[in-house]
Amino acid sequence: MNTGKYIFAQLLQFINRYEFEKCVSKYNGDHGTREFNCWNQFIQLFFGQLTARNSLRDICTCLKAHQNKLYHLGIRKRVNQSSISRANERRDWKIFADFGQYLIEQVRPMYADFPIPNIDLKNEVFALDSTTISLSLKLFSWAPGKYSRGAIKMHTLLDLRGSIPSFIMITDGKYHDSNILDVLVPVTGAIYLMDKAYIDFAALYHMHEMGAFFVSRAKTTMDYTVIEHNYNIDLRFGLRSDKTILLAGYKSSKLYPDPLRLVEYYDDQNDILLTFVTNNHEVSALEIAKLYRNRWQIETFFKWIKQNLTIKKLWGQSENAVNIHIWVAICTYLIVARVKHEMKSNLSIYEIVQILGISVFDKTPLNEILTEYQTNQNDKEQLDLFNN
Repeated sequence: MNTGKYIFAQLLQFINRYEFEKCVSKYNGDHGTREFNCWNQFIQLFFGQLTARNSLRDICTCLKAHQNKLYHLGIRKRVNQSSISRANERRDWKIFADFGQYLIEQVRPMYADFPIPNIDLKNEVFALDSTTISLSLKLFSWAPGKYSRGAIKMHTLLDLRGSIPSFIMITDGKYHDSNILDVLVPVTGAIYLMDKAYIDFAALYHMHEMGAFFVSRAKTTMDYTVIEHNYNIDLRFGLRSDKTILLAGYKSSKLYPDPLRLVEYYDDQNDILLTFVTNNHEVSALEIAKLYRNRWQIETFFKWIKQNLTIKKLWGQSENAVNIHIWVAICTYLIVARVKHEMKSNLSIYEIVQILGISVFDKTPLNEILTEYQTNQNDKEQLDLFNN
């Protein structure tokens, strides 16, 4: 069916334009436009993300060089840099955020049965963290950060089954990480992994009352009393203690009056003693440590998305343009995640982005180009094994 179609045109078939247009209509995004509507804006920015263009000028230059192919790529109207820039400044970023949320709701269930390394639990497991993008305060005066610098934060709740973001919020650099806990709606039975920046006992107790679990690094200054020791632990696996505690601080004991669990684990690879605090009294102490170890997935997600999707080099200076830029990057990631699932590919999302980025002008059917790459990789691994 896709014979003769460019890879980029095949990718557009995975995007539900009807749902996109619903988001456009909600914010009246196409009001006063003739040819360069929100859909054309989105797919040109999507092209820029997929091919890792560093600027709007790069996108326009690349499309101009292939203008005889644009119709077959699915791009109906090529415009210059200033036209895209004006669209990014004026069109409501919530159009792209709402469409990103729609994609999240579509893609996450596809990975609901995806395994988490070394974890045999049926619970939903999320990692919560933020990544900071440093900016010039002179150019981005709306985004103050620390130490008189400019910055924005991308707060992300990552579903570890498939590394699919389930919640994203973009703020200025001074927004404290723990404030996100007041925005999130905890899922009953879910497990939330976070670092010590998210220790807010009022918010954590709300999470506890909602029937959700959390696992966090404990602050060294935390004041508590031990009410029970669990001596049934195996020191060979790095465990050092498993205690049931009550907070002893005047304020913290009122904010979180119920018992908590404190697990100490020695990480021999990094020669460090880690202390975890959790409200989960059901799983073993070793599972608590293994759960937190999987939090590395969100660090990998941030590192990869900065390196492989164009986020660090922003395509605009206004708050609206920056939000559009980041949400289009997230949409690109989610579209590729859907492609991976529908193509039943064993390649990672990261590998597929790399392949698609250099193949947008190829006319090979999408499933063939992914299968061919997988076959070549398998042959290379077998050859390396034979040579060794």
